[in-house]
Amino acid sequence: MKTALYFIFVLLSTIGFAQYTNPVASKMGTEFIQADTYLGEDAYSFQYFTKNNVLFKKSNNVFFQYKNLSLGKITRVDLQNPLRILVFYQDFNTVLALDSQLNEIQRINFSENQSGLTASSVGLASQNNYWVFDMPTQQLYLYNYVKNTTQLVGNPFPKNIKNYSCNFNLFYWTDEDNKYYTSDIFGKKELLGTIPGYDQIFMYDERMILYKKEEKLYFFDLIQNKSIPVKEVENSFKSFYYKNQNLAIFTPEGITNYKINLP
Repeated sequence: MKTALYFIFVLLSTIGFAQYTNPVASKMGTEFIQADTYLGEDAYSFQYFTKNNVLFKKSNNVFFQYKNLSLGKITRVDLQNPLRILVFYQDFNTVLALDSQLNEIQRINFSENQSGLTASSVGLASQNNYWVFDMPTQQLYLYNYVKNTTQLVGNPFPKNIKNYSCNFNLFYWTDEDNKYYTSDIFGKKELLGTIPGYDQIFMYDERMILYKKEEKLYFFDLIQNKSIPVKEVENSFKSFYYKNQNLAIFTPEGITNYKINLP
């Protein structure tokens, strides 16, 4: 009986891993976009990009833009909530919230409010909060943008953040040693694994990440500790975006969309 159960377990594991082996991207179409940086797509299929430090939002014939050159270069844009888009300007320690038409609805300068934070990472969290990583203390906070209060999340980070991502409940980051971590809103940190060296990375959950290395694209399975090349995509591209098994490759010619079927 034990032998039979072991055989079934090995068989299922083999099938599960085979599903991740050499995923092929199916090309869906190409769209020309004049942009410096492609930021991604929201839940309503609007595309976001920057050109000359101006934020653009478009879908078919609908087009919006936001410009604030007085705050310097746009550092980060968070698209999780299309009704509250975050634009972070690190040089001025400021984060802006924009509505669905890219009108400014709130501006927070951490240097001028009581938080005393010097932000190097900002993203949207749950319950009227922003994730904010304070660079001088190397600590993660939840900043409530309604009450103007801060809540410490866990202990100081032992090493600097190299890249980060977040959703409403989790903050993901890699450190200088390519260790991949996550923290929840209660401060529980977890080391998910060590990922290979990369040129660009897209972090989206606790099991898989997508990264670019030397003009090639790979999935990295943290459970299997395996890099899996993605076939049939552009060999030379500026950046990429991945969501719900849809891959967008940004090249000087525009956006090429692919479908990747993963379990």
